[in-house]
Amino acid sequence: MIHLRALPGSPSSTLSVDRIAQHAADEARLLAEAGFDALMIENMHDRPYINAPHAPEVVAAMTAAGLAVRAAAPHLPLGVQVLSLGAREALAVAQAVGGSFVRVENFVFAHVADEGLMPTAVAGDLLRYRRAINAQGIAVLADVQKKHASHALSADVGLAQWAQGAAFFGADGVIVTGRSTGDPAGMHDVITCAGATALPVVVGSGVDPTNVREYFEHAAAVIVGSWYKRGGVWSEDPDPARCRALIAAARGG
Repeated sequence: MIHLRALPGSPSSTLSVDRIAQHAADEARLLAEAGFDALMIENMHDRPYINAPHAPEVVAAMTAAGLAVRAAAPHLPLGVQVLSLGAREALAVAQAVGGSFVRVENFVFAHVADEGLMPTAVAGDLLRYRRAINAQGIAVLADVQKKHASHALSADVGLAQWAQGAAFFGADGVIVTGRSTGDPAGMHDVITCAGATALPVVVGSGVDPTNVREYFEHAAAVIVGSWYKRGGVWSEDPDPARCRALIAAARGG
């Protein structure tokens, strides 16, 4: 996960779009050289997040950054996530930059996040939009029981049912996380999702050299946005030594 610098209009924004894109491209090259298999861009520095629809400058800046990342690592699949609830925006950016997948928070079931109430599952709207813009080749990876959220509204829906609901509504994969950024996903949760659906399961938080091989026994992929940074903190710059160490651990080296 490449966390783009704060975009225009967000409270922490200080950089031009060109500089944001340059930072993203530099990080993409570093990750590609370390041996990562895919990249994803996300506007995590735009905190506090607001729910979609998002302003044109957000889509424009993320498209510019995505094109820079694509040019820096053209051989790697590229994904997009727009916080918060920006599934349509992410799909549009991915279509524009030649992306391969999007990460979607609220694909099925409603919940309450730190951004507020997420009352509507976006699957129906998003997949119709994907058809409308001829973007069927872009995969949708759907979070199940999204991190940084309360699931009291769906407390009687088990994790297996979430995964099955995502599959029934047309997701291309499901993402399992811990409770917050950097919090390891429970192995039982990963196994539960893998057993509940034939969709690929992705571990979306808390991956490090001590657990990556065990995750790969049950998951098709992992998303890393914290451990490879300096001190393992998501908001820091990448640490080349940590990048190499993680890849070596993933490959059993």
